[in-house]
Amino acid sequence: MSGKKGDKEGCPALELIDFNNALEQFQNLVEKMIIQKTKESSGLYTKDNDERDYEKFYTTTRTLFGSAVKDQDIQAFFRKVMRNLDERPEWLEIFGCFRRANGGMSSTSKESMVLLVSEKQQITHSVVKRKDVIKGIVKVPLLHLTVTASQKGVLTVFRKQMKVLTTINIEDTAWITGCDFLPNLKYVVAVTESTIILWDYKSKESKSDGFVIKPMKNCLLCVCTVTVADNLAKDTILMGDDKGYVYLLTITSDDFIMKQSKAEKEAQFKVLDAESFDIPKRKLHDDWVGKIKYFSALKCFGSCSTDSTNSFVLDDIKRLEDHLPVKEFSVPKGVNAFTYCGKAKVIVTGGNDRILRLWNPVVNFSPMGKLLGHKHSIVEIVTNEKDQHVISLSCAKVFRVWDIQTLSPLQVFYEDHGTPEEMNSFPMVFDNDHGLLFTGSDVIDIYPLANVIQDSKELPQTHEKSLNVLLYNRAFHQILSICTESILKVWDLETGSQIYQLEDAHGLNIEVTCAAIERNGVYLATGACDGTVKIWEFESGQEIKALPLAQHSNDEHRMLKIVYLKANEGQHAVIVLEQRGKIKIIQGDSTQTDLYVTWVLPEIVPFPRRNPVVYLSLKPASLKTQDFFPEIRLLCNTSCMKNDTETFLSSVDIRCFDVLKVEGGRLIATGSANGEINLWDFESASVKCLRKTTEDNQGSGVNAILFLVHRISSSRKRSSQSPTPSVRSDASAIAEQKGSSSDQHEKNAESDEINTEIKTAEETTSCKDTQNPKMNEQLLKARAGLSPLLASAHESSCIRLWSIQGNLMKELLPFSGCPSGPLTVLCTDIFTKILLTGSKEGYIFRWNMASFLEDSRNKKNEIKEELCWRAHAAEVVDLFIEEEKNVVVTASIDSSVRVWHARIGYYFGYFGQARKFELTDTSRLILPSDVNDFSAIIKEESKHTEKKEVLYPLVLDRDKLKSLTGSPSDLEKAGHEEAVHGFKFFRALAPEKLQHLETFEFVSKEAGAVFGLLPIYELEHPIEVSMPNSLQRIKAEKSGHKGREKHPDSIEDLSQDK
Repeated sequence: MSGKKGDKEGCPALELIDFNNALEQFQNLVEKMIIQKTKESSGLYTKDNDERDYEKFYTTTRTLFGSAVKDQDIQAFFRKVMRNLDERPEWLEIFGCFRRANGGMSSTSKESMVLLVSEKQQITHSVVKRKDVIKGIVKVPLLHLTVTASQKGVLTVFRKQMKVLTTINIEDTAWITGCDFLPNLKYVVAVTESTIILWDYKSKESKSDGFVIKPMKNCLLCVCTVTVADNLAKDTILMGDDKGYVYLLTITSDDFIMKQSKAEKEAQFKVLDAESFDIPKRKLHDDWVGKIKYFSALKCFGSCSTDSTNSFVLDDIKRLEDHLPVKEFSVPKGVNAFTYCGKAKVIVTGGNDRILRLWNPVVNFSPMGKLLGHKHSIVEIVTNEKDQHVISLSCAKVFRVWDIQTLSPLQVFYEDHGTPEEMNSFPMVFDNDHGLLFTGSDVIDIYPLANVIQDSKELPQTHEKSLNVLLYNRAFHQILSICTESILKVWDLETGSQIYQLEDAHGLNIEVTCAAIERNGVYLATGACDGTVKIWEFESGQEIKALPLAQHSNDEHRMLKIVYLKANEGQHAVIVLEQRGKIKIIQGDSTQTDLYVTWVLPEIVPFPRRNPVVYLSLKPASLKTQDFFPEIRLLCNTSCMKNDTETFLSSVDIRCFDVLKVEGGRLIATGSANGEINLWDFESASVKCLRKTTEDNQGSGVNAILFLVHRISSSRKRSSQSPTPSVRSDASAIAEQKGSSSDQHEKNAESDEINTEIKTAEETTSCKDTQNPKMNEQLLKARAGLSPLLASAHESSCIRLWSIQGNLMKELLPFSGCPSGPLTVLCTDIFTKILLTGSKEGYIFRWNMASFLEDSRNKKNEIKEELCWRAHAAEVVDLFIEEEKNVVVTASIDSSVRVWHARIGYYFGYFGQARKFELTDTSRLILPSDVNDFSAIIKEESKHTEKKEVLYPLVLDRDKLKSLTGSPSDLEKAGHEEAVHGFKFFRALAPEKLQHLETFEFVSKEAGAVFGLLPIYELEHPIEVSMPNSLQRIKAEKSGHKGREKHPDSIEDLSQDK
């Protein structure tokens, strides 16, 4: 196709032919995908080389249509096909035309109410008999009651939380066909084939439970109550029969006394003669009446039938008496179910033609709209008034949820209710007060309603490309997000609205890889893939300074991380990490227009294997150019150390770093891909290599590193008036002491051989403590448990806490039912009480470490995992916690920035959505479309073990058998010795006298995993092995014979033993 491009430019016909061919190939591709997915769901598909997944679909679509289609439209089309194989989207949607074609439809990221099938509750009380089904379910909102009726005569009344209030089994051979509740008389009404039952559910007398009206000439099929509150002493009911008649019956409390029939014997119900009632009726349908309802908002009743001419009737109840013409709706193949939505003011009908029709109540000749999708006859319809949704059910047990406003489907789910045959009637009612859907079969199913982000076409997106950066400006309460397309967006945290955005911040097609905001929130620093750094005013988005592009820029200069050190109008300083492992300080002042490099940390350090600590030589003169970290000089030649078995070289594959400046310490920590952590301490002029020696380097890579400073340490720093000068003076003192030795070593290196200033910790600890009083203070803090700690997140899914002295203090593993994968990010709150981690699989873990940091040496102070939830389906790039709003914000490579409740993990939404955030409302259960799991709150058990009793078999108690054998019984006297022996044997069986064995199943991983299910044998006293009495006597005789002169009393002892 590319070879004919020049010929096609002047020939639209050829272009049309080629487009038709491409469209035909695309439709064939979609058809093959649907066939493959259908076979997979039925278990008939076997994988082969022609298997079609998203990658092949994307590649083929790109080949066919080129740049005419967008990535998000391809993804949306694929997801729509895979989610619902029955509804195949139009080919125009691959070009994004669904937005224009369906202008009335809601936005793709609309918030919707969806029934949670996974949270379904099932009521399995004895509401039905064997091989019985529920025929009617009625909600009584004012009394908070639920009434059910089964086909074989079981009536049940439930109170709140679906607890059974009372139930009755009707002693009638006829089947119940429907039920309702009389609000004024407080009776339950049910109809059978020839009777009307009025049950007094409050009656506790054994004489009678209510009344029965009989005989009725035709078979009654349905019943409903006319809700008119004009008289508290009577109720009106409507009924339909199998001949197409609709009945109107009014019952008063006086009828229960005046119209009783004389019964020969006491019965379950008192009989009321049907002929004594005035029951108007009118034939409205040519077939049986399937359902009948009364709509108080319209002051009309509705009845339906499978008759194609008089399918649905909607009119006033007066038409049953005056016989004036009624309003009839004709539907092919009739109507099986109908409902009315008061907010939308529409009638919805459904029948055997599998189409839902929306009608204006006053226009009966043409429907307002149609909803297509059901593949079988529709048997029941209910309305969610609050959200203007319609829930329909087909005889194949398929539920569909529709939006009346947009005429669009919202949800489809299938439930097996235990009835293998197709259902002609299936009761269903929606509780608008509590947002619950009730359905009945042989049990009652309850589906809760949840508020979710219903993304039927595409995932929630904050950017069109993957995210690189997420930052929070605490001063302005704003969020910065940067994607791989170099688009910077600033958002308001509280509302979620976008404030401004910058495109191509570092130039055209230059990816912005990292960023940092200074403490006051005024300035922003960004780093790019080409090694450039820029300083911006955060509020206005104006560029202030920049580090020029290097002459030989390549991928090695790619910025991985940037940290702000200082920011004001006169000076800016940042420390950056390049991909090749170099850490630099970049500064700029008012006298120069550009930024420049002022300090570089050595890349490679030789460490002794026995004790990986190296003491450095610092140059105090370097503090004149930058007052953060002194210049370091390594006096050894690292190239000569490569073949040295006594030393090893630090890794240059550095992934992350962190900087700490507190009173008495200035530290830089770096994490490498092989698991090494280098801790640069500029107060003690040393660098330590921290690593777990028993771990394989392949799975120990460090992905994130973070200093943890307890609140006491930070408050002390704030209370001191001038901490920076004191730190500088101490650093200068150390630099001066090391400077002379540095010069001397340089001279020796030039004249003789290369010398290194490597000493063991034992040789230098005492002298360092005496020379540096700040180090003594730092040691005192460490002993008090107040010293800063270092946290590292690893590829092996673990978190390690290190002391600044280099000791591994704690190792944490997330406790989750799902594999968390490698941990990628770390963050804490401003008080350093909460530790949050994100993983490559999209999980977020919350840890409480307040008590541990207060006194890390106390074993009772543990770090507790409190919460775990899946925030994204892909890797978490960054996250932070906002204490005032009590929210956690996460960013992922899936292009979205999402907001969650910090304590319970509820989903508030994502930046870029149409609706505003409601950060104080946690009553609704919300989930993004690509996440199916709710948050798991991890409760710490008071004990590490759960004790389980073990049952043991009975054993023969010989002492008990001996006592039974010694006492002759009456049976022995009668001569039944064998029976007596067996009787005594079984009576002598008893539990074992030894202490019962117990097994322990460990709840916590720390308590043990390998030996968690092994039995533990516990003995009160050790068993001593003793010799038999005969051997003891022989031994005593021999010893007594030899020592008779010395021990004359031994004969007496022996005789006593005998």
